Amino acid sequence: MRVYLVRRLLLIIPTFIGITLMVFVITRFVPGGPIERMIAQAQQASAAKGMQRMNEMPLSESQLDQLKKYYGFDKPVIVSYFQWLGNVLTLNLGDSTRYYEPVWGIIKSKLPVSLFYGLMAMIITYSVCIPLGILKALKHRASIDNITSVLVFIGYAIPNYVVAIILLLVFSSWLDLFPLGGFTGDNFHELGFFGKIGDVLYHSVLPLAAYMAGSFALMTFMMKNALLDHMASDFVRTAIAKGESYRGAILNHALRNSLIPLATHFGNNISLILTGSYLVEKIFNIDGIGLLGLESVTERDYPVVMGILVISSLLFMTGNILSDICVAVVDPRVKYE
Repeated sequence: MRVYLVRRLLLIIPTFIGITLMVFVITRFVPGGPIERMIAQAQQASAAKGMQRMNEMPLSESQLDQLKKYYGFDKPVIVSYFQWLGNVLTLNLGDSTRYYEPVWGIIKSKLPVSLFYGLMAMIITYSVCIPLGILKALKHRASIDNITSVLVFIGYAIPNYVVAIILLLVFSSWLDLFPLGGFTGDNFHELGFFGKIGDVLYHSVLPLAAYMAGSFALMTFMMKNALLDHMASDFVRTAIAKGESYRGAILNHALRNSLIPLATHFGNNISLILTGSYLVEKIFNIDGIGLLGLESVTERDYPVVMGILVISSLLFMTGNILSDICVAVVDPRVKYE
């Protein structure tokens, strides 16, 4: 197991270089970068003042060269990439071309919000889907199984951003039970400790429901189908034949093996803790990593895009390793030799 983990950790290095290099090259050739944006702004300003036409170049060659040098566009792509990679190794993600602030500082300011929603969504999803999947397997084709299947499939069929809009219309606009958006209320700083906790939870009800709408179906039916398969296995019948109760055979033998598919899916959920759903964050006006990533792509803020990519790719690869560890813990037959 130790040798396997070392190999997987070493494999992170070339995988990380491949992912970041590909995106870094794409950002260099996609039109609408920071220099093009500054030229367009200068053209609009000059045209508004009547100094020149919109299609005329407002900057001189020397000014363009200075801008290319400032943003690092004066060097070949490979040279610029390895220069950027060297800065990343020193924990320097560069400066935002939109906010003109350090990228790590911007990302760090959004981390608490994304961590809260990501961890809460994961905890609630596993806490509800595992018992619900077990119940549906034990009550297969019963009324409770059919009713919950309809509800879960409706949530799975509707995209989470559509669920977010429906929740806002029903519970915020029509019924006025929950706020329209935001992470906290306007009087958050005036509240006490427990009041702040209650305010955050009050604002998080609808966003969390939208976050988990799609994952509920996947996790629930993954648990149910795996348990149904193992309930019909020979080792369960053997345990019952030896005198163990049906309930004991399910809980002591079939259940543990049924958790293996969920363990393999655990790593993918880890990577979603920070990235989340940018559309849900946009709809609920939640200032998290997802919304920051969306705005950075639309505004061509490439340093922030690359900074988010660094964190999300490392989380994804680490999550895959954690998935393998979870599988080894759940299934003693797995030996990573």
